[in-house]
Amino acid sequence: MFETTFKNVDDILHKDAGCGSELDYVEQSSWVLFLKYLDDLEVEREIKAKLAGKPYKSLFESEFQWRNWAVPKTSDGKIDFDRAKTGEDLTQFVNSKLFPYLASFKQTATSPNTLEYKVGEIFSEIKNRVQSGYNLREVLDLIDGLKFQTAEELHEMSYLYENKIKNMGNAGRNGGEYYTPRPLIKAVIEVVAPKIGHTIYDGATGSAGFLCEAFNYLLTSKKLSAEDIEVLQNKTFFGKEKKSLPYVMGVMNMILHGIDAPNIVHTNTLAENISDLQESDRRDIILANPPFGGKERKEVQQNFPFKTSETAYLFMQHFMKVLRAGGTAGIVIKNTFLSNNDSAAIAIRRELLENFNLHTILDCPAKVFQGAGVRTVVLFFKKGEPTSDIWYYQLDPKRSLGKTSPLNDNDMAEFVALSKTRQETDLSWLVKVEDIPIDSYDLTPRNPNRTHEVELRTPKELIEELQELDSHTTNLMTQLREMV
Repeated sequence: MFETTFKNVDDILHKDAGCGSELDYVEQSSWVLFLKYLDDLEVEREIKAKLAGKPYKSLFESEFQWRNWAVPKTSDGKIDFDRAKTGEDLTQFVNSKLFPYLASFKQTATSPNTLEYKVGEIFSEIKNRVQSGYNLREVLDLIDGLKFQTAEELHEMSYLYENKIKNMGNAGRNGGEYYTPRPLIKAVIEVVAPKIGHTIYDGATGSAGFLCEAFNYLLTSKKLSAEDIEVLQNKTFFGKEKKSLPYVMGVMNMILHGIDAPNIVHTNTLAENISDLQESDRRDIILANPPFGGKERKEVQQNFPFKTSETAYLFMQHFMKVLRAGGTAGIVIKNTFLSNNDSAAIAIRRELLENFNLHTILDCPAKVFQGAGVRTVVLFFKKGEPTSDIWYYQLDPKRSLGKTSPLNDNDMAEFVALSKTRQETDLSWLVKVEDIPIDSYDLTPRNPNRTHEVELRTPKELIEELQELDSHTTNLMTQLREMV
């Protein structure tokens, strides 16, 4: 049901003059889906309150409840066409009344750590771009047919919503900043193995893939008590995101996964001076994929001991500082970090080896990230003890990855299994810290079992990579033009 509905909604938005790309389709269908989800959530909570003999105060005034403005019904459950707005009446209501009302929640909420405040933040950041009230009427009717009344329905919806975010991430101008492949995220989480009671942090939250998957992981980690659920809801997940649209998508994604009031802050993480961090700011687990290839201004660089304009290297310093002693991190980063010979990169690698146990490096092939031709690694480290040796694993799906053949859970299974014992195989090996050159601290993966092999690509694969790189360049140029 969800899959068909999402496709039909996209088809409607595709013909609307206000929606020109996959980014717009996801953003616009998201706010409608979000309000329908909240209405179902309110109905469920109201029923529970009545059964318990307690009063229930709705989040929304009657006029702005989904059941009253979006798809009003007659007493027999059919759409009340006399009350259902459409055309210009609908767009005028949404633009001039509904959105300003919802945005006002940011000022009226009792605390930033409430669902009310998050609703206010979301509708302060986004706008209704559906120009035709008739198209919007069709979208509302379709979304109203979705139900979120069982765990299975919620799981199906959140899974398909993740796919929509994936399509948005691969669509263009914010590509790699939106979407990290879920099989990679799940593997990282399994290796880090968080537990109930750990605080989990992502300072480059994006669409909140790491936090949502960590939530799913912990939900099924054991039989949860009421206290466990309270800890998961309010004391476990923390994030920060600089850009508006990813921030909105991240908050909505977490709420749609079942976290009522996500602790995500809309801020530039790197604008904080890491020397000002307090013990209360530290976290037990860090899971993140900082943006590739970003640049920061000199005043931002002053917040870090190792000055560099490379965003990912500044994030690494931030994560190393925020991680609590004894805490564990799984960080995705461009593989050039392992060999870059600028002074900041070398200093960060030295710090990692001397004051952290950099126990595992996962070497990922090209095209793990669709739409970006970069190669990445995942660094797994623990704070508070020096590195003695590093276990490398060279991920080899034994096929060329791409849009029609993306990374899957089976591709990650051997890595996850072997990481527990750090077994040496044709694809994995150990490097002792004393064998790492101290002049450069070069950590480049060099598989001793494959030194004789040369990776040959077919002409088709080369053409596909050139096309992806060309598309990536075009997207970067679009971003630059938008900034001017």
